[in-house]
Amino acid sequence: MDIKDCFYLGKVTKPWGVKGQMVLFLDVDEPEDYAGLDSAFVETKGALVPHFFNIDQLNGNKVVVTFEGLTADEAHALAGRSLYLPLSCLPKLEGNKFYFHEVVGFSVIDDEYGDIGTLEQVIEYPAQPLFQIMKNGTEILVPVIDEVIKRVDREEKKLYISAPNGLIDLYLGDINK
Repeated sequence: MDIKDCFYLGKVTKPWGVKGQMVLFLDVDEPEDYAGLDSAFVETKGALVPHFFNIDQLNGNKVVVTFEGLTADEAHALAGRSLYLPLSCLPKLEGNKFYFHEVVGFSVIDDEYGDIGTLEQVIEYPAQPLFQIMKNGTEILVPVIDEVIKRVDREEKKLYISAPNGLIDLYLGDINK
């Protein structure tokens, strides 16, 4: 399994108890969606290694697990490593909710300017993710916030937005009006 075919689920954080159990931190919005999880890929020296486990306790984003076939020392050695799942394991989103990787390549349609280009990537800055949109070699950066996103058309691969007033002018000027 290649990392490009997976999504980041979280991390193995620390030991819990004395029986080799480990705490996982799930970096997801809805941790209860993963209550039935019984395996994940653990990044080990740049490779993704599958590991099976039993969930002993789920408390918000923290999960206590017992890894199958590992001694306590082997389980403890996983601390700090990243967890991944295949993209196919992501819960399906509908409406205006989307995964960042899902909308890459979509045409972006602004309510004032019309087609302003193709979404190349979502840049994840700590304070605010940004859509990176390219139009004829010009980069346009638009904040990823609910007030901006008007509609996601998955069939037509179009993302309809209402960019903050004056933002598109900064990049394209009046040429596109």
